[in-house]
Amino acid sequence: MGFILREPAEHFFQDFARQVEATVASAPFRGTPIIEFAPSHAPGDLVALLEDVGARCHAIAMVAPDHPTITAAVAELKSNGIPVFSLFSDFAAGVREGYLGLNNRKVGRTAAWMFSKIAKRPGKVAVLAVSHRFQGPELRESGFRSYLREKAPTFEVLDTRVNPVTWQTTYEATLDLMQRESDLVGFYVADSGMEGVIAALREEGEGSDLVAIVNEITPESRAALADDVIAMAVATPLRRLCHELITLMARVIDTGAAATPWQTFLPFEIYLPENI
Repeated sequence: MGFILREPAEHFFQDFARQVEATVASAPFRGTPIIEFAPSHAPGDLVALLEDVGARCHAIAMVAPDHPTITAAVAELKSNGIPVFSLFSDFAAGVREGYLGLNNRKVGRTAAWMFSKIAKRPGKVAVLAVSHRFQGPELRESGFRSYLREKAPTFEVLDTRVNPVTWQTTYEATLDLMQRESDLVGFYVADSGMEGVIAALREEGEGSDLVAIVNEITPESRAALADDVIAMAVATPLRRLCHELITLMARVIDTGAAATPWQTFLPFEIYLPENI
């Protein structure tokens, strides 16, 4: 079983990798997880890694942007009997075996609902992401914008800031927005990169009424919740996801691909300062 993940330095994907290993080890069959971290988001790098893992595994679960080059590589693997599952952010619709993750549009709308309830005043909201190609963050952003447009039009959502996923770039983008937008009321981190946002808020946001909502529960987001630096984290139930994923991968290896591609949405978890 092959797994291709993003950002090896991120706690979320480290936790996911450990949970995959534990789930496979306790499964009622013999399996070996091969876990690789992608060197970048570039389609060429991901296709090379996909082909390499495909030569060593019977099924692959992958985190990737939705790009024609990757779709073609997934289709080629499928024709050779190697199914590919999309994780967290869907891609290669129509040729991948299935998608397992959250309903990302609902995640975005839920974040916007919470934001509209707890923001101290109307004003501008900044949305941060790391790529235009990942469908999951795109859907979260879309859901966030649509809710505020429909239900809370006193908030103005700024153009999304897309920054490479490094601590420094998201940190600098957050500081820039805090200094430049006098009527800024908060942040929604629709993708990775919350560590830089949290660092900037700790440094410059103390005593302000800025609201910040992030995705996934990690040591950084848990500590930020405890210190009231952020207001909410929307998280993937990793243990449940891994159990379902390993079961589905084992089934397709044993019985073959499904007749039609599918999507499985898991219920997301909400973490607040008072329930961590």
